[in-house]
Amino acid sequence: MKPTKVKLHKQSRILELDFGGQLFQLSAEYLRVHSPSAEVKGHGPGQAVLQFGKKEVGIRQLELAGNYALKIYFDDGHDSGIYTWDYLYDLGKNQESYWQAYLDALQAAGKSRDPDTSVVKFIG
Repeated sequence: MKPTKVKLHKQSRILELDFGGQLFQLSAEYLRVHSPSAEVKGHGPGQAVLQFGKKEVGIRQLELAGNYALKIYFDDGHDSGIYTWDYLYDLGKNQESYWQAYLDALQAAGKSRDPDTSVVKFIG
């Protein structure tokens, strides 16, 4: 399924996708931490690398990859993920559950969405 409209809102760091009336607004942070690249997903099951400190990341540029995907250039230098239309649709459709799973993984790892921030647990 290919979107009928793709719009980048640079100031709010939102990528808006319209899939035939189903409108998804995906933040740059959400797209960055769910990048389909090997750097994020790994090269096999169980090799994913938790991304953190990406709260302020933005999108520098979008580029069509053939007729099937977008290549997204983030301002933190990441640009190796090819986001197929199907993958973007899946990210939009399941945004709430994927985002909550990401927040849970951050908490479990003691990591933060904020750059240069570490979570410290006090035992006492």
